[in-house]
Amino acid sequence: MASVAQVAHFLRWAPCNFSPQISRCHSSTFSHQFVCHGKFSISISVHGFRRTKSSSINFTCSASNKPSASSNDISSTAKIRSEVLSPFRSFRMFFYLAFIASGSLGGLIATSQLIGALANPARAAEVPEIVKGLGIDVAAVAVFAFLYSRDSKASNAQIARLTREENLSNLKIRVSDRKIIPLNSFRGIARLVILSGPGSFIAESFKLSEPFTEMLLDRGVLVVPFATDGEFPTFEFDESEDMTLMTSKRKRLWQLLPFDISEWSKWIDEQKSLANVSSESPVYMSLRLDGRVRGSGVGYPPWNAFVAQLPPVKGMWSGLLDGMDGRV
Repeated sequence: MASVAQVAHFLRWAPCNFSPQISRCHSSTFSHQFVCHGKFSISISVHGFRRTKSSSINFTCSASNKPSASSNDISSTAKIRSEVLSPFRSFRMFFYLAFIASGSLGGLIATSQLIGALANPARAAEVPEIVKGLGIDVAAVAVFAFLYSRDSKASNAQIARLTREENLSNLKIRVSDRKIIPLNSFRGIARLVILSGPGSFIAESFKLSEPFTEMLLDRGVLVVPFATDGEFPTFEFDESEDMTLMTSKRKRLWQLLPFDISEWSKWIDEQKSLANVSSESPVYMSLRLDGRVRGSGVGYPPWNAFVAQLPPVKGMWSGLLDGMDGRV
């Protein structure tokens, strides 16, 4: 019985490459299921008798050619957030369609009446009135079609932007050597400022932020520096005793680092391409408390503007001015 249990355990956990007789293994870049086919021999000893059996068995190891659920989740989340940000757009688009249908039906009826009036000389006096009604219907259809198209384009653009922001929120950040969390964990807690550029750009941004360190932290700002050339600078902190508090704040402001560099690089390159910005240009991007993009630009981040524009995250002004930061 022990031998049978061991064989069952083997069958349960056998890997794809258990035997050189495997004929094929199907895989895909976006898959989560491999199907491996092969023959093998199993020897089972029960009460001194040895039996050998050859079988053909399919093993499910990992991945099928199915899209991951994450893309659908992101799309659904973006649509929901779009509805929250523009709650009346769907109602407007519904009524636009209703008016377009009504105008089209009126235009069809007016056209048939016009054809009948033109074919009958006795109804010639009705032609101007029919043409007037037809013109009103055509104009109404054109106006409401334009309004529907404008709202539809705005909705698609907003969903695309929110989807990109959701993709950004799923990127990982290293907080410490043992703590790696997604960027969306900072929603409602911090206003992240993402820097992307060569190591020299990161180092200079670090120096420029020094006079504003305490005020930036009061406004919940945390920096995520991403060195595109792979040469991350070494930050120099004043470790003297009288600067202990300020050094602690400087380290806190610059404590975050991107994790999974390839994913970060891919996302940033896509944003540069959409904005028609050179891939070599250093850029910055500031996020709101709710994770949406507040602003972006080429070059060094305007630390002084952040201090002037952003309300503190604590104190009597925090709740009152949350809406100015884009809270939904």
